[in-house]
Amino acid sequence: MYTPRLIEKYKDEVVPALQKEFGYKSPMEVPQMQKICINQGIGDAVADKKIVDTAVAEMTAIAGQKAVPTYSKKDISNFKLRKGMPIGARVTLRGYRMYEFLDRLISVSLPRTRDFRGVKATGFDGRGNFTMGVTEQIIFPEINIEKVNKINGMDITFVTSANSDEEAKALLKEFGFPFTKK
Repeated sequence: MYTPRLIEKYKDEVVPALQKEFGYKSPMEVPQMQKICINQGIGDAVADKKIVDTAVAEMTAIAGQKAVPTYSKKDISNFKLRKGMPIGARVTLRGYRMYEFLDRLISVSLPRTRDFRGVKATGFDGRGNFTMGVTEQIIFPEINIEKVNKINGMDITFVTSANSDEEAKALLKEFGFPFTKK
């Protein structure tokens, strides 16, 4: 049976390296990736409902799993927004799909970003989760640039079982995440 490359890397390289660095007694103490949440908010969706459908289709292609539209929770008159209107798309990845997406993000998509010098490590939340923003969806090879009507960004959240930001950063760094040097 097929296993993603990063699962093998986690077992063979990441666990021993983090055990040595943080002094874990058991391999079960080593933090691991729990899920990756990809979220895309579309402000122009108030005027045109079809934008959300294209965003859902693009997110489905990027993630390899069906994305769902997100809906507004309340009325905001300044934005001409009504409760229940579609305003974005999201998808949550777990298991093999999560590791496949992380592998493609690190090795293919992030290096395709214009003027890429690494990811700033300022997106940690204090509980071992990391959030980063991507300004253009066209960095993903699954997106056909000719068919894109409007360039949208997205937020990607990496949820780990780490107890601190240092442990989560070390975990992502061992996977090959390109953090910038200070």
